[in-house]
Amino acid sequence: MGLCSYLLINFWFTRIQANKAAIKAMILNRIGDFGLVLGILIIFVEFKAVDYATVFAVVTVFTNKFFNFLNFDFDLISIICFFLFIGAVGKSAQLGLHT
Repeated sequence: MGLCSYLLINFWFTRIQANKAAIKAMILNRIGDFGLVLGILIIFVEFKAVDYATVFAVVTVFTNKFFNFLNFDFDLISIICFFLFIGAVGKSAQLGLHT
């Protein structure tokens, strides 16, 4: 997706502004990818699965569990939701990661 955005925006490669906008879109897309990958990775590490049926079936067991990230303890469900939210915001260039 990042490459497609880059190529679509940088179609007029002779324009400096188009080139700068394409690079900016590529960077913001990478931020979204990073958040999405972290969220899915935490789900896989904790739940040992990534399919919806399994995760939703056992989520009640993990409601009071904490996840240690960068030497801070976070609520597991909250940190998963936060990273998935960052992934969605970055991939669709919504408020906070739009330029």
